[in-house]
Amino acid sequence: MAAPNIEIYTKFGCGYCYRAKRLLDEKGVAYTEHDVTMGGPKRDEMMARAPRARTVPQIFIGDTYVGGCDDLFALDGAGRLDPMLDAA
Repeated sequence: MAAPNIEIYTKFGCGYCYRAKRLLDEKGVAYTEHDVTMGGPKRDEMMARAPRARTVPQIFIGDTYVGGCDDLFALDGAGRLDPMLDAA
C-alpha cells in the first residue's frame, strides 16, 4: 500500500508553516512543498483547491483537504492523522 501524496502550500518565514512541516517530518512522511510567497500559479492553484483559504499553510493529504496548521495538529491530537498518512 502506497502512502498518500501530501502537499503543503507555504510562505517564507511562516511560523505555522514551519510547525506543520515539523510535525510531518516527525511522522517521517514525505511531502511536496509549494512556496506561494510571491504568488503566482501555485497560489492560484491553492486558491482553486481551497477557495476559502486566505492563509498558509494549506495542507492536502491525498484528495482530502486538511486545512491549516491548527487543523493538522487537531487531527493528530484526535488520533486521526496517522491513519490518514498510512492510507493509500
